[in-house]
Amino acid sequence: MISRTQLSASTLLAAVLAFNSPVAMSQQPAKFPVISLNAGIHVIKAEVAARDAERQQGLMFREKLGPNEGMVFLFEAPAGVCMWMKNTVIPLSVAFIDESGKIVNIEDMQPQTTNPHCAKRPVRYALEMNQGWFKQKNIKPGSAIDGLPR
Repeated sequence: MISRTQLSASTLLAAVLAFNSPVAMSQQPAKFPVISLNAGIHVIKAEVAARDAERQQGLMFREKLGPNEGMVFLFEAPAGVCMWMKNTVIPLSVAFIDESGKIVNIEDMQPQTTNPHCAKRPVRYALEMNQGWFKQKNIKPGSAIDGLPR
């Protein structure tokens, strides 16, 4: 027979182990380094996803982004890049950016989808912002993003 104290302790231990399991940990928003980028007069506070695991995590499981916050994905070399929204609940727009910092194309992405959104040519960066941010700021393909990591 298990006492109430033993049951409570074992329940607590099971909860702690479940919370710290790789599955639970993978659902916690990751912390990324933050840099400032400029799109014309607009300052962006961008988290940087530079490694494979960081790019795979991206903005998954986030509940919100501030009005001028986003995430910049850095790729080692220009490449054909596609983004998706698996486990992402915030509607986002993504700007695909070439090596010189010019926006190639911008795509709107719907939450919780696996539809691919791809760069129209090889890019070095992808910048995700709240959906509509680029349009609201009149930032279009050909616009420059300054301050990108090299």
